[in-house]
Amino acid sequence: MKVLITGANGLLGQKLVNLLTTKPHIEVVATSRGPNQIACDAATYTYRKLDITQLDQVNRVISQEKPDVIIHTAALTHVDQCEEDQETCWLLNVQSVQHMIQAAEKYGSFFIHLSTDFIFSGKKGPLHEEDEPMPVNFYGQSKLEAERLVMKSKLPYAIVRTVLVYGVTPHMSRSNIILWVKESLEQHKKIQVVDDQYRTPTLAEDLAMGCYLIAEKRAQGIFHISGEEMMTPYQMALATAAFFQLDAKLITRTNSNRFKQAARRPPKTGFIIDKARKMLNYHPHSFKEGIQIVSEQLNSLKNMLI
Repeated sequence: MKVLITGANGLLGQKLVNLLTTKPHIEVVATSRGPNQIACDAATYTYRKLDITQLDQVNRVISQEKPDVIIHTAALTHVDQCEEDQETCWLLNVQSVQHMIQAAEKYGSFFIHLSTDFIFSGKKGPLHEEDEPMPVNFYGQSKLEAERLVMKSKLPYAIVRTVLVYGVTPHMSRSNIILWVKESLEQHKKIQVVDDQYRTPTLAEDLAMGCYLIAEKRAQGIFHISGEEMMTPYQMALATAAFFQLDAKLITRTNSNRFKQAARRPPKTGFIIDKARKMLNYHPHSFKEGIQIVSEQLNSLKNMLI
Protein backbone atom coordinates (compact mmCIF):
# COMPACT_ATOMS: atom_id res chain seq x y z
CA MET A 1 0.00 0.00 0.00
CA LYS A 2 1.42 3.35 -1.06
CA VAL A 3 0.49 6.28 1.20
CA LEU A 4 1.17 9.87 0.18
CA ILE A 5 1.21 12.47 2.98
CA THR A 6 0.88 16.21 2.39
CA GLY A 7 2.25 18.66 4.93
CA ALA A 8 4.86 16.10 5.96
CA ASN A 9 7.12 18.71 7.57
CA GLY A 10 4.39 19.61 10.05
CA LEU A 11 3.78 18.10 13.47
CA LEU A 12 1.17 15.56 12.36
CA GLY A 13 2.96 14.92 9.07
CA GLN A 14 6.17 13.96 10.84
CA LYS A 15 4.35 11.72 13.30
CA LEU A 16 2.63 9.98 10.38
CA VAL A 17 5.93 9.38 8.60
CA ASN A 18 7.48 8.03 11.81
CA LEU A 19 4.53 5.68 12.34
CA LEU A 20 3.91 4.48 8.79
CA THR A 21 7.57 3.75 8.04
CA THR A 22 7.45 1.10 10.80
CA LYS A 23 4.80 -0.81 8.80
CA PRO A 24 6.54 -3.15 6.30
CA HIS A 25 3.54 -3.28 3.97
CA ILE A 26 3.35 0.52 3.56
CA GLU A 27 5.37 2.55 1.08
CA VAL A 28 5.49 6.16 2.30
CA VAL A 29 5.71 9.21 0.05
CA ALA A 30 6.16 12.36 2.14
CA THR A 31 5.46 15.73 0.52
CA SER A 32 5.81 19.30 1.69
CA ARG A 33 6.49 22.70 0.18
CA GLY A 34 9.98 23.30 1.59
CA PRO A 35 13.13 21.23 2.11
CA ASN A 36 12.78 17.94 3.98
CA GLN A 37 12.73 18.51 7.77
CA ILE A 38 11.47 15.07 8.79
CA ALA A 39 13.38 13.47 11.68
CA CYS A 40 13.20 9.96 10.30
CA ASP A 41 15.63 7.70 8.42
CA ALA A 42 15.44 9.08 4.87
CA ALA A 43 16.01 5.60 3.47
CA THR A 44 12.60 4.48 4.77
CA TYR A 45 10.47 6.84 2.66
CA THR A 46 10.44 9.00 -0.47
CA TYR A 47 10.37 12.79 -0.12
CA ARG A 48 8.84 14.96 -2.84
CA LYS A 49 8.58 18.75 -2.81
CA LEU A 50 4.99 19.76 -3.41
CA ASP A 51 3.23 23.12 -3.29
CA ILE A 52 -0.44 22.15 -3.05
CA THR A 53 -1.52 25.59 -4.31
CA GLN A 54 -0.03 24.75 -7.72
CA LEU A 55 -2.34 22.45 -9.69
CA ASP A 56 0.38 21.45 -12.15
CA GLN A 57 2.63 20.28 -9.31
CA VAL A 58 -0.22 18.37 -7.67
CA ASN A 59 -1.12 16.65 -10.94
CA ARG A 60 2.50 15.76 -11.66
CA VAL A 61 3.26 14.25 -8.23
CA ILE A 62 -0.03 12.35 -7.96
CA SER A 63 0.26 10.98 -11.51
CA GLN A 64 3.85 9.86 -10.91
CA GLU A 65 3.20 8.26 -7.51
CA LYS A 66 -0.37 6.94 -8.02
CA PRO A 67 -0.95 6.56 -4.26
CA ASP A 68 -3.46 4.09 -2.87
CA VAL A 69 -4.09 6.46 0.05
CA ILE A 70 -3.62 10.21 0.43
CA ILE A 71 -3.51 11.71 3.93
CA HIS A 72 -4.03 15.42 3.43
CA THR A 73 -2.69 17.28 6.47
CA ALA A 74 -1.39 20.43 4.73
CA ALA A 75 -3.36 23.57 5.66
CA LEU A 76 -3.07 27.07 7.07
CA THR A 77 -4.00 26.53 10.72
CA HIS A 78 -2.98 29.88 12.23
CA VAL A 79 -6.49 30.98 13.18
CA ASP A 80 -5.81 34.72 13.42
CA GLN A 81 -3.76 34.71 10.22
CA CYS A 82 -6.70 33.09 8.44
CA GLU A 83 -8.96 35.90 9.68
CA GLU A 84 -6.56 38.62 8.59
CA ASP A 85 -5.53 37.11 5.24
CA GLN A 86 -8.64 35.36 4.01
CA GLU A 87 -7.43 35.08 0.43
CA THR A 88 -4.38 33.02 1.40
CA CYS A 89 -6.46 30.98 3.83
CA TRP A 90 -8.96 30.10 1.08
CA LEU A 91 -6.17 29.24 -1.35
CA LEU A 92 -4.47 26.84 1.09
CA ASN A 93 -7.50 25.38 2.84
CA VAL A 94 -10.09 25.19 0.07
CA GLN A 95 -8.71 25.68 -3.43
CA SER A 96 -5.75 23.40 -2.74
CA VAL A 97 -8.10 20.67 -1.49
CA GLN A 98 -9.90 20.92 -4.84
CA HIS A 99 -6.53 20.50 -6.57
CA MET A 100 -5.83 17.35 -4.53
CA ILE A 101 -9.29 15.92 -5.22
CA GLN A 102 -9.08 16.62 -8.94
CA ALA A 103 -5.72 14.83 -9.20
CA ALA A 104 -6.69 11.93 -6.93
CA GLU A 105 -9.96 11.19 -8.74
CA LYS A 106 -8.00 9.96 -11.77
CA TYR A 107 -6.56 7.13 -9.68
CA GLY A 108 -9.34 6.49 -7.15
CA SER A 109 -7.06 7.13 -4.17
CA PHE A 110 -8.62 6.76 -0.73
CA PHE A 111 -8.61 10.36 0.55
CA ILE A 112 -8.16 11.10 4.26
CA HIS A 113 -8.76 14.78 4.94
CA LEU A 114 -7.82 16.49 8.22
CA SER A 115 -10.36 18.89 9.66
CA THR A 116 -11.03 20.65 12.96
CA ASP A 117 -13.35 21.28 15.89
CA PHE A 118 -13.40 24.93 14.78
CA ILE A 119 -16.13 24.12 12.24
CA PHE A 120 -18.49 24.21 15.26
CA SER A 121 -19.97 27.24 17.03
CA GLY A 122 -18.77 26.29 20.50
CA LYS A 123 -22.22 26.58 22.06
CA LYS A 124 -22.03 22.99 23.27
CA GLY A 125 -19.59 20.14 23.66
CA PRO A 126 -18.33 17.50 23.53
CA LEU A 127 -19.59 16.84 20.03
CA HIS A 128 -20.68 13.87 17.91
CA GLU A 129 -19.84 13.51 14.22
CA GLU A 130 -23.50 14.25 13.38
CA ASP A 131 -23.68 17.59 15.20
CA GLU A 132 -24.36 20.57 12.97
CA PRO A 133 -21.34 22.69 11.97
CA MET A 134 -21.58 26.45 12.42
CA PRO A 135 -18.13 28.11 12.38
CA VAL A 136 -17.52 31.41 14.15
CA ASN A 137 -14.32 32.36 12.32
CA PHE A 138 -12.91 32.27 8.79
CA TYR A 139 -10.55 29.37 9.53
CA GLY A 140 -13.53 27.25 10.52
CA GLN A 141 -15.46 28.37 7.43
CA SER A 142 -12.58 27.38 5.17
CA LYS A 143 -12.22 23.95 6.77
CA LEU A 144 -15.96 23.32 6.56
CA GLU A 145 -16.00 24.23 2.87
CA ALA A 146 -13.09 21.82 2.32
CA GLU A 147 -15.08 19.06 4.03
CA ARG A 148 -17.97 19.74 1.63
CA LEU A 149 -15.66 19.49 -1.37
CA VAL A 150 -14.38 16.12 -0.16
CA MET A 151 -17.92 14.84 0.46
CA LYS A 152 -19.03 15.95 -3.03
CA SER A 153 -16.05 14.29 -4.72
CA LYS A 154 -16.03 10.91 -6.47
CA LEU A 155 -13.36 9.65 -4.10
CA PRO A 156 -13.69 7.12 -1.29
CA TYR A 157 -12.94 9.36 1.68
CA ALA A 158 -12.65 9.83 5.42
CA ILE A 159 -12.79 13.21 7.17
CA VAL A 160 -10.77 13.28 10.37
CA ARG A 161 -11.72 16.11 12.72
CA THR A 162 -9.42 16.78 15.64
CA VAL A 163 -8.91 19.16 18.58
CA LEU A 164 -5.94 21.16 19.96
CA VAL A 165 -3.09 18.92 18.80
CA TYR A 166 0.10 18.94 20.89
CA GLY A 167 3.46 17.25 20.57
CA VAL A 168 7.10 17.86 19.73
CA THR A 169 9.42 17.36 16.76
CA PRO A 170 12.87 18.75 15.90
CA HIS A 171 12.83 22.14 14.12
CA MET A 172 9.29 22.89 15.31
CA SER A 173 7.95 26.09 13.77
CA ARG A 174 5.14 26.43 16.34
CA SER A 175 4.81 25.92 20.05
CA ASN A 176 1.87 24.33 21.88
CA ILE A 177 0.34 24.67 25.31
CA ILE A 178 2.61 22.16 27.06
CA LEU A 179 5.82 23.64 25.67
CA TRP A 180 4.65 27.22 26.25
CA VAL A 181 3.70 26.59 29.89
CA LYS A 182 6.86 24.59 30.60
CA GLU A 183 9.21 27.16 29.06
CA SER A 184 7.43 30.12 30.68
CA LEU A 185 7.47 28.64 34.17
CA GLU A 186 11.08 27.50 33.84
CA GLN A 187 11.94 31.15 33.11
CA HIS A 188 9.83 32.19 36.16
CA LYS A 189 7.45 34.16 33.96
CA LYS A 190 3.90 34.85 35.13
CA ILE A 191 1.33 33.67 32.60
CA GLN A 192 -2.40 34.17 32.16
CA VAL A 193 -4.34 31.17 30.90
CA VAL A 194 -8.02 31.09 29.94
CA ASP A 195 -10.42 28.94 31.94
CA ASP A 196 -13.57 29.53 29.87
CA GLN A 197 -12.75 27.45 26.78
CA TYR A 198 -13.18 23.69 26.75
CA ARG A 199 -11.35 21.21 24.51
CA THR A 200 -10.30 17.55 24.36
CA PRO A 201 -6.54 17.98 23.72
CA THR A 202 -5.00 15.50 21.29
CA LEU A 203 -1.53 13.97 21.37
CA ALA A 204 -0.06 14.11 17.85
CA GLU A 205 0.90 10.41 18.03
CA ASP A 206 -2.73 9.52 18.79
CA LEU A 207 -3.97 11.52 15.81
CA ALA A 208 -1.42 9.80 13.57
CA MET A 209 -2.58 6.42 14.87
CA GLY A 210 -6.20 7.34 14.13
CA CYS A 211 -5.28 8.21 10.54
CA TYR A 212 -3.36 4.95 10.17
CA LEU A 213 -6.27 2.88 11.49
CA ILE A 214 -8.61 4.58 9.02
CA ALA A 215 -6.20 3.91 6.14
CA GLU A 216 -5.79 0.26 7.11
CA LYS A 217 -9.51 -0.36 7.40
CA ARG A 218 -10.46 1.93 4.50
CA ALA A 219 -13.02 3.26 6.96
CA GLN A 220 -15.17 5.83 5.18
CA GLY A 221 -17.09 8.76 6.65
CA ILE A 222 -16.47 11.37 9.34
CA PHE A 223 -14.43 10.50 12.43
CA HIS A 224 -13.77 12.53 15.56
CA ILE A 225 -10.20 11.72 16.61
CA SER A 226 -8.99 13.44 19.77
CA GLY A 227 -8.19 12.90 23.42
CA GLU A 228 -11.15 12.09 25.65
CA GLU A 229 -10.62 14.43 28.64
CA MET A 230 -12.57 17.69 28.53
CA MET A 231 -10.23 20.37 29.86
CA THR A 232 -9.72 24.11 29.84
CA PRO A 233 -6.31 25.55 28.90
CA TYR A 234 -5.96 26.60 32.55
CA GLN A 235 -6.44 22.99 33.67
CA MET A 236 -3.91 21.87 31.04
CA ALA A 237 -1.44 24.45 32.35
CA LEU A 238 -1.86 23.26 35.93
CA ALA A 239 -1.36 19.64 34.85
CA THR A 240 1.81 20.64 32.97
CA ALA A 241 3.18 22.54 35.97
CA ALA A 242 2.45 19.58 38.25
CA PHE A 243 4.14 17.07 35.94
CA PHE A 244 7.34 19.10 35.55
CA GLN A 245 7.25 20.19 39.22
CA LEU A 246 7.14 23.87 38.33
CA ASP A 247 5.59 26.77 40.27
CA ALA A 248 1.85 26.80 39.54
CA LYS A 249 1.52 30.08 41.48
CA LEU A 250 2.89 31.79 38.36
CA ILE A 251 -0.28 30.74 36.50
CA THR A 252 -3.25 33.11 36.71
CA ARG A 253 -6.74 32.05 35.66
CA THR A 254 -8.39 34.45 33.22
CA ASN A 255 -11.21 34.72 30.65
CA SER A 256 -10.89 34.81 26.88
CA ASN A 257 -12.53 38.24 26.65
CA ARG A 258 -9.37 39.67 28.24
CA PHE A 259 -7.41 38.89 25.07
CA LYS A 260 -7.74 40.77 21.77
CA GLN A 261 -7.56 38.29 18.91
CA ALA A 262 -8.47 38.77 15.26
CA ALA A 263 -10.59 35.62 15.19
CA ARG A 264 -13.28 34.48 17.60
CA ARG A 265 -12.74 31.10 19.24
CA PRO A 266 -15.58 28.65 19.89
CA PRO A 267 -15.91 28.53 23.69
CA LYS A 268 -16.76 24.85 24.03
CA THR A 269 -15.96 22.04 21.63
CA GLY A 270 -14.24 18.75 22.41
CA PHE A 271 -15.21 15.45 20.87
CA ILE A 272 -17.08 12.29 21.71
CA ILE A 273 -14.87 9.53 20.28
CA ASP A 274 -17.22 6.54 20.66
CA LYS A 275 -17.39 5.97 16.88
CA ALA A 276 -13.61 5.85 16.56
CA ARG A 277 -13.37 3.51 19.55
CA LYS A 278 -15.95 1.14 18.12
CA MET A 279 -15.06 1.20 14.40
CA LEU A 280 -11.30 1.71 14.59
CA ASN A 281 -10.37 0.36 18.03
CA TYR A 282 -8.89 3.81 18.67
CA HIS A 283 -7.67 4.40 22.24
CA PRO A 284 -5.97 7.73 22.98
CA HIS A 285 -3.50 8.44 25.78
CA SER A 286 -4.61 10.42 28.80
CA PHE A 287 -3.38 14.02 28.99
CA LYS A 288 -0.93 13.05 31.75
CA GLU A 289 0.41 10.22 29.60
CA GLY A 290 0.71 12.66 26.71
CA ILE A 291 2.82 15.04 28.82
CA GLN A 292 5.04 12.10 29.76
CA ILE A 293 5.58 11.23 26.08
CA VAL A 294 6.37 14.86 25.23
CA SER A 295 8.81 15.02 28.16
CA GLU A 296 10.64 11.89 26.99
CA GLN A 297 10.88 13.27 23.46
CA LEU A 298 12.23 16.60 24.72
CA ASN A 299 14.91 14.74 26.67
CA SER A 300 15.82 12.72 23.56
CA LEU A 301 16.13 15.89 21.49
CA LYS A 302 18.29 17.47 24.17
CA ASN A 303 20.59 14.45 24.20
CA MET A 304 20.88 14.60 20.39
CA LEU A 305 22.20 18.16 20.67
CA ILE A 306 24.82 17.32 23.31
